[in-house]
Amino acid sequence: MLTDPIADFLTRIRNANILSKERLEIPSSSLKEAIAAVLEREGFVRRYRVITRGKKKVLQIYLKRTSEGETVIAHLERISKPGRRMYVKKNEIPRVLNGMGICILSTPRGLLSGEEASRVGVGGEVLCYVW
Repeated sequence: MLTDPIADFLTRIRNANILSKERLEIPSSSLKEAIAAVLEREGFVRRYRVITRGKKKVLQIYLKRTSEGETVIAHLERISKPGRRMYVKKNEIPRVLNGMGICILSTPRGLLSGEEASRVGVGGEVLCYVW
C-alpha cells in the first residue's frame, strides 16, 4: 500500500529523467492528473494524457527536453508530507529559485502554481517545488 502517492509520482518522473525516457506511464488519479496539468501549463512537460487499459486508467506523461537533449526538469522536491503538512497564506507563497522554478499548491480553487495562486489571491498547501 502506498502512503504518499505524490512522492511516488515525483520519484517516477525523476527516475524517467535520469534514464532519459521520452515518456512514462503511471496509475492515474485525479490528483496526479492535476499535477501533470500544472507541469504542462508551466512548460515542464510536453503533454500528458489519460488512457484506459481494461478497467484501469493510466497517466502518460511526455517529458520535455532542451535542444541539447538535457531534461527540462532538473529537480523535484516534495514539501508537504503526510507527517508534516506545510500551508501558506496568499502573501507567503514561496518563490522557487527566484522565479526560475515553481511551487505547486493545493488551493480551494484546485491545484495551481505559486504564480497562479498569487494572481488569484489564494493560499493553500505547498505540495512540491519543481525546477
